[in-house]
Amino acid sequence: MTRNLNYNWVNGEKVETDKTIAIVNPANGKSIGKVPSVTEDIVQQAIESASTAFETWSNCTAETRQGYLEQWAVNLLNKQESLATIMSEEQGKPYAEAFGEVGVCAKFIRWFAEEGKRIYGEVIPPSSDNQRISVTKQPVGVCGLITPWNFPGAMVARKVAPALAAGCTVIVKPSSETPRIAIAIFDELMATGIDKGVANIVTGSSSLISDKLFEDKHVRKMSFTGSTPIGKKLMSKASDQVKRISLELGGNAPAIVLPDADLDNAADAIVDNKFENSGQMCNGINVVLVHKDVKEEMTQKIIDRVKTIKVGPGDQEDTQVGPLINQKAIDKVEYLVADAKKQGAQVETGGAKADISTSALFYQPTVITGVERTMAIAQEEIFGPVAPIITFEDEDEAIDIANASPYGLAAYFFSNNINTVYKISEKLEFGMIGVNGTQLSVPQAPFGGIKESGMGREGSHFGLDGFLELKYISLSLLK
Repeated sequence: MTRNLNYNWVNGEKVETDKTIAIVNPANGKSIGKVPSVTEDIVQQAIESASTAFETWSNCTAETRQGYLEQWAVNLLNKQESLATIMSEEQGKPYAEAFGEVGVCAKFIRWFAEEGKRIYGEVIPPSSDNQRISVTKQPVGVCGLITPWNFPGAMVARKVAPALAAGCTVIVKPSSETPRIAIAIFDELMATGIDKGVANIVTGSSSLISDKLFEDKHVRKMSFTGSTPIGKKLMSKASDQVKRISLELGGNAPAIVLPDADLDNAADAIVDNKFENSGQMCNGINVVLVHKDVKEEMTQKIIDRVKTIKVGPGDQEDTQVGPLINQKAIDKVEYLVADAKKQGAQVETGGAKADISTSALFYQPTVITGVERTMAIAQEEIFGPVAPIITFEDEDEAIDIANASPYGLAAYFFSNNINTVYKISEKLEFGMIGVNGTQLSVPQAPFGGIKESGMGREGSHFGLDGFLELKYISLSLLK
């Protein structure tokens, strides 16, 4: 039975509205529920409640805040199966991936619960004998957090947990494609008995909600995960008040395979990453760069693995790739593949919609060879289950192809030469580098990019610092 999640949380209370948004399962096109489409007044209530709650929450001890966060993580794990079901039917990802994502939520929450106790300042040597200099860290204030649809649970936890651990209060605006799982995750936070107004969630018009959050001076920081074009607009809005902003934006991640790499390891890692979440992953591999000396062998290893991938609805036990999120997403994938073929690229496997009777949003896991760096499929973020392969002559060419992108979120490369590992890691213009593996999102490491992939980091103490202000205090002792 579909769970009713037709409410938001504002000031510790459930809020419903007459106007709603219908949510559809992309695997079958069926309605799975509705969520509120809030008015400007409700957003204002959320801001005011968060502002009021900040006075008390920011003065709680770190151990007090830790207790709420730890209990939130326990609650999520106790409901892991039901939460995974909500996420899978709403976003389309396989149940196993959704189940794992709920576990990731708990990991991030627990890590920041602990790290909140380690917000240290400094004592600095003075310039005169009667001076004492210290630096403290204080919570920024009310934070607006805008989360995406592709990892709709993990991104809520990854933004809310450090904000609360730092002593901030929050207003979360989840994607209108996947708001139900965010509300369900908030249910478990509210169940901890956390103070009213500390955490609020509002759903509805992205422009209405974001405009209100950016315009209100009580909101001191915004954090957004989404596309680069939208991120640029939000960055411009933040400039009106010099409002602090963190941005995790688009990517165009290369995976570089050098001739001395372990090809089986490389093939396993590339396929696991490229086709996770149906290829809808900001740090997911967008293009595979293979050295000419291992082109044939490496390409065949990738093709062999991709051919075994099972496509289907997320609730089928053996599904590995589910549907794309909506028609716009599948239209883009079809266009990029058709454009590459028109320019001479060859489809080695896949290359069309998958024959799944319940929905037209499934796409076959695809490998394309003969791709040139100038093709749209190599330049644009695919966000689908398609692996384009480009051949390169030497390391310098591979680095040049990778760095030519305006994006700089993640890059991966495979080599068994320690000298090559350091040389290429230092030359690649990306915020995150995976060497001989593709796992990057862990609580203790700073996740984020450079160039047009954004600013700021999530995860690690750097992610916590994003919700803190530095205050320098100079005391002159009286003689």
